[in-house]
Amino acid sequence: MKYKNIDMGSYNLHLIKTKKFKTIAVRISFRNKIHKEDTTIRNILTDLLTHSTKKYKTKKDLVIKTQDLYAVNLTAGSTRLADQINTEFTLTCLNDKYTEENNFSDSLEFFSEVIFNPNVENNEFNHEVFDIIYDNAKTSLTGIKENSSYYSLIRCLENMDEKSPMSYRMVGYLEDLKSITPKSIYEYYQNMIKRDLIDISVIGDFKTKEMEQLIKKNFKFNTYKKKINIQTLKSNKKIIRKKIVKEQEENKQSKLAIGCRISELSSFERNYALTLYNLILGGIGDSKLFNEVREKSSLVYYINSIPNKLDNTLLIRAGISKENFEKAIKLIEKQLNQMKKGDFTEEDINKAIQIYKNSLEEIEENPEYLMEAYYLMDLIGIDNLDTRRIKITEVTKENIIKIAKKIKIDTIYLLEGDDE
Repeated sequence: MKYKNIDMGSYNLHLIKTKKFKTIAVRISFRNKIHKEDTTIRNILTDLLTHSTKKYKTKKDLVIKTQDLYAVNLTAGSTRLADQINTEFTLTCLNDKYTEENNFSDSLEFFSEVIFNPNVENNEFNHEVFDIIYDNAKTSLTGIKENSSYYSLIRCLENMDEKSPMSYRMVGYLEDLKSITPKSIYEYYQNMIKRDLIDISVIGDFKTKEMEQLIKKNFKFNTYKKKINIQTLKSNKKIIRKKIVKEQEENKQSKLAIGCRISELSSFERNYALTLYNLILGGIGDSKLFNEVREKSSLVYYINSIPNKLDNTLLIRAGISKENFEKAIKLIEKQLNQMKKGDFTEEDINKAIQIYKNSLEEIEENPEYLMEAYYLMDLIGIDNLDTRRIKITEVTKENIIKIAKKIKIDTIYLLEGDDE
């Protein structure tokens, strides 16, 4: 596998050359500082751009064209990276070796059509298409509470700090949706094309120079932008006592979300020691939380933990009966305290290391995971996969205990169901 990062002036081109896959995937990433209202409008925008174009007026027309290109796959979506929003469009198609000559270049032209030639009339998105996307979004946002597990998590984050980007709902907000019009979203689209930092990633079996020329031909971004570095989110708030918030909802199973703050981390702690800490605590099926809180005590239906390294947070999620709330909290706190005391074994560490290494192998077998890995290498300075394999083995028990002492519960949120 060969990797090359090329500065194309108005964007960065990431070329990952490998013969491992039968496909070639191309991803265009638009990145900028995040504002709360961005989450809603970018969701609408990605749906609009992948629904139809000036040339392919309807969703049916677009789908027919993807089938003509040997079932090329087109996806889009937005994620948050600390203080920035990252909107990505990905096209995956079979290599010409398995289709016919020029199928890939035709697919790139189609991709360019999607990005640069939206279904716009008189400087507004087509009203009929806009209404379809708008109504779908309204239905989804109106029913957000139906996904009680997700809703409990975002409510926990909002109670931790409603002004922080970590609390922004990436699904969007109903109140922001109401202000979006075909004209306003077209203006937003034009600003995104002109002002966002842009990265294009390509993975597959190709000739480097030919690929560079094909990308340059089809994606003519002309605006040069100043680089914006991603800043990890930090909180200056001192946790004197944990906040407990309870809300009621018509749902049979209660949902518990615990938000923990993590104090200052070194790069090694963030990328390696914290990873092993989480795997041992609650990141796998055979974790301390799973074994003690679910299996032995039967206080939860499920339980897991996940760190957000760029937000300096650790989140614990569980499905419970509301009458078990107090007992479950005490036992979860006990597991957190035991991690601080070093109440875990070298066998636990070795098992976590092996799980981590297995996850790296999964990354190597998936082109989209690999594109993401190389993108983040350049974006936030994470190590390459080979270096990660080495450094994860350098984590000691003392490193993990040190991480455990940096983690404190900030907010406990319970979405109470009727449990009947």
